[in-house]
Amino acid sequence: MHGTPGAAEPPPLPTNRLRFAMPPRHDSVEDERRHRKERLASALRLFGRYGFEDGVSGHITARDPEYSDCFWVNPFGVPFAHIRASDLVLANSEGQVVQGGHHVNQAAFTVHSQVHAARPDVVAVAHCHSVHGRALSALGELLEPITQESCAFYEDHALYDSYSGVAVDAEEGRRIARVLGSGKALVLRNHGLLTVGDSVDAAAWWFLSLERSCQVQLLAKGAGRPVLIDHRQAVATREQLGGDLVAWINYQPLWQEVTRREPDLFE
Repeated sequence: MHGTPGAAEPPPLPTNRLRFAMPPRHDSVEDERRHRKERLASALRLFGRYGFEDGVSGHITARDPEYSDCFWVNPFGVPFAHIRASDLVLANSEGQVVQGGHHVNQAAFTVHSQVHAARPDVVAVAHCHSVHGRALSALGELLEPITQESCAFYEDHALYDSYSGVAVDAEEGRRIARVLGSGKALVLRNHGLLTVGDSVDAAAWWFLSLERSCQVQLLAKGAGRPVLIDHRQAVATREQLGGDLVAWINYQPLWQEVTRREPDLFE
């Protein structure tokens, strides 16, 4: 037996002495811009690590804090695993580069710029051709409420039930933005996944979680008939787990891991 019989338990520490990360606030546009670029570089590296990159497809955009109609994006043709904050390109809503040394993926920008235009609350948009996201999109299905994680998307994502080739015109981007509406995610039929957030961290986390939820749904349906979580519980779970702040918090362990392992992304 360990301990002293009858000894009093140590008092609990005051909560203000416990660490708990929250989204930082910045005193200047320059600090906020640097922050968003660093988070964008980290998310791209993570996406590369998870295999979301497919050739030159895949991109994340982050709205500039000063020029709200301009967006930071990964440079065309540069591997996600190599991207540093200094490599990112700033493009205007027409996809024209205003800062940086590389081209941007015009098909990507056509969609992203229209989503950003329709959703001024959105800071970041993520879209990649991930394996399980493409598989679910090929079925033309939405996520079903079969796990706690998938409930975060319950009645908060949509299916873009059309495919017309590579999106290169603004009208296609506007249609995608209309179907997204006020939601956090889209399944683009025969194409892949798209997520949005009020921070880079949130948009990146939603994409990671959506891709994993697609994988779980495909596995579960391949093994049998999944048991659905009922509507009331699914809505309650979404209200607990489906906010961008929760997504930001969930992303922080990944941020810490990638930045400690790959500090060159800050260059």
